[in-house]
Amino acid sequence: MARRRGEAQAYSNRITRDPKICAGEPVFNGTRVTLRTVLASLADGDRPEEILADFPSLKLEDVQAAIAFAAASAEEDLPLPAVPDIQ
Repeated sequence: MARRRGEAQAYSNRITRDPKICAGEPVFNGTRVTLRTVLASLADGDRPEEILADFPSLKLEDVQAAIAFAAASAEEDLPLPAVPDIQ
């Protein structure tokens, strides 16, 4: 699947870090819900609807922003496999 334009913007407009909120951990704008909490819920198999029910201050766009953030982070952090020398 091709990377969509504005993917970085999709999460940067919804996720913020402020040292005065949750010790600077990334949170969703206007909430104290951490990015880590939402990503952990998704990793545990929770559906977006369940996450939104648990955290009514979030919107579907926030959950989508968490997914976009994780996708972008994985792309940046995964090392490339070694390419064997062909001689």
